[in-house]
Amino acid sequence: MLDAYIIDQIRKREEERRRIHERPALELPLEPEPPPDWEPEVEEEEAPRVIIIDL
Repeated sequence: MLDAYIIDQIRKREEERRRIHERPALELPLEPEPPPDWEPEVEEEEAPRVIIIDL
């Protein structure tokens, strides 16, 4: 027969697992990641961007 301390610990662990499992969760709608070989489409006629910073 198990010691009362061990039984109490098992009961506490089961209650903790049940509490975590029953906790409400919110799922965020995330966009899927593009494949690693994916490159954004770039128009050939598009001029390069120029940034001028004047201090």
